[in-house]
Amino acid sequence: MLNPKIANALSRTADLLEIDGADGFRINSYRRAGRTIKDTTEDIAVLAAENRLMDLPGIGKGTAARIQQLIETGTMDVLDELEAKLPQGLPALLEIPGMGPKKVALAFRELNVAGLDDLKRVIESGKLAALPGLGAISVKKIAEGIAFLESSGDRTPLGVAWPIAEELAQRLRELDGVDRVEIAGSIRRGAETIGDVDLLCEAEDGKAVIGAFASFDVVKRVLAEGKTKGSVTVSLEKNRELQIDLRVVDGESFGAALQYFTGSKEHNVRLREAAVRKKWRLNEYGLFDGKKSIAGRDEDEIYAKLGFPSVPSELREDRGELNSEDAPPELITLDDIRGDLHVHTTASDGRNSIAEMAQAAKARGYKFLAICDHSKSAVIANGLSIERMEKHIRAIREVGKEIRGFELLVGCECDILSNGSLDYPDDVLAQCDWVVASIHSAMGKGGAPKLSPTERTIAAMENHYVCAIGHPTGRLINRRAPMEMDMGSVVEAAARTGTFLEINASWQRLDLKDLHVRQALDAGVTLTINTDAHSIEGLAAMRYGIKTARRGGARRADVVNGLTPAALRKRIAAKRP
Repeated sequence: MLNPKIANALSRTADLLEIDGADGFRINSYRRAGRTIKDTTEDIAVLAAENRLMDLPGIGKGTAARIQQLIETGTMDVLDELEAKLPQGLPALLEIPGMGPKKVALAFRELNVAGLDDLKRVIESGKLAALPGLGAISVKKIAEGIAFLESSGDRTPLGVAWPIAEELAQRLRELDGVDRVEIAGSIRRGAETIGDVDLLCEAEDGKAVIGAFASFDVVKRVLAEGKTKGSVTVSLEKNRELQIDLRVVDGESFGAALQYFTGSKEHNVRLREAAVRKKWRLNEYGLFDGKKSIAGRDEDEIYAKLGFPSVPSELREDRGELNSEDAPPELITLDDIRGDLHVHTTASDGRNSIAEMAQAAKARGYKFLAICDHSKSAVIANGLSIERMEKHIRAIREVGKEIRGFELLVGCECDILSNGSLDYPDDVLAQCDWVVASIHSAMGKGGAPKLSPTERTIAAMENHYVCAIGHPTGRLINRRAPMEMDMGSVVEAAARTGTFLEINASWQRLDLKDLHVRQALDAGVTLTINTDAHSIEGLAAMRYGIKTARRGGARRADVVNGLTPAALRKRIAAKRP
């Protein structure tokens, strides 16, 4: 659907209008329209074709015309005019944590800041901190945000790159003469961000396959087009491009090439060293004893010849995976998941109703689902007051009675406040089957009267009704750094209190990250993998969480979502008074 693209264009227009000093009513009309499109589950293109755009709240005649223009042309005059009018580097400042439209406009108007270099200059000179409404603390956070964005580089999140790779791989499979196509590289390993996409293809006529690949309609630029390798780019948001490399090999070398181009570089070095010790040679064409190929068609054959058990792709990071003769653990798979324990509905900031989310989960083969809408302090997410929460509890119970063979759990995502207390009192939490506690605000280091994120998280885990800590470090990949936390202390407290730690499967988070997953498992902590879905489409994000769990070495037994509903309730009850 075009909904996300249209919502982003409307929201960006609102931001640029605010930077330009436009009328507040006009700014808010675009912002409201963007939120409406974002929250709409129907396809906007279908609504437009049926002349039903103005049935949506906040969509008037003018906005509907602009949406229609976006659908038909991919652009919108008002947005194009604003981008041409404002300095080219100004909109990019909105990506810096702490730099909203008001601050960007202020810096532009008062200090003639037109881009990142200008912003760095006024930070260093102290002029930015002298502006009204800013100050040293705000500017320090902005400087930290700049450093974080620069360190994240141009890498693309897994959740953006993987679907693109899958689409291209499928299109290649449909070409005549193609026998096999696999996604390799860091996507296959499940890395949280991707440099470029590696595709591997088995075919006899490499030149024809690469020629067809280079002519796909999604290709923006062709970087290379040969007989065995082609490189192209596709467009991403914010004028970025993602490079896609395709290599065509024959069947005798396919396993060796898949292993080689999956990586990681460090893992491959260890394998080549093992080959050298046997006086063999390993490369992307195969394993050779002199000029004779002794393995290459299959990855497992290469590992076996070198004396290693076959290593799952997610573990190939040179973290000791080749140090043992024992087979690696049987890692968790998507098929092991019996339910999702953190989703949202229209009661707070979700796009689908309780019944719609439950039916969608059941359609995926799940046996249970926990509805976890936001608590009252999450005002921006339409958090539920105690009165609304109690009505919501009754509504979840009613829907649960109507669905056979499926358990619908009453849950909530309860904010952990700055003093370590929870957003709901115990008598409300006691009515819930499942409580996720999360930090959403005041993410700094702490200091009286505020507690640090570590102290707040541990305080929440001491509560008997808190089942899990949601997105424990609060990071947003490429957008917000994790909170400063003592993960050793958090993991110890989780083990001591019997609290689950969440792998938030949303590709924007993947939090816990893989190294923290391993740290938690080593301490005996049980994990929960949840999508934090705000729509039925969001339930598909579970696969990203599975990849992260596998990178950390998680098995089915390590994840509470793999339990039966009865076993799940027994585990929850073990912590309750």
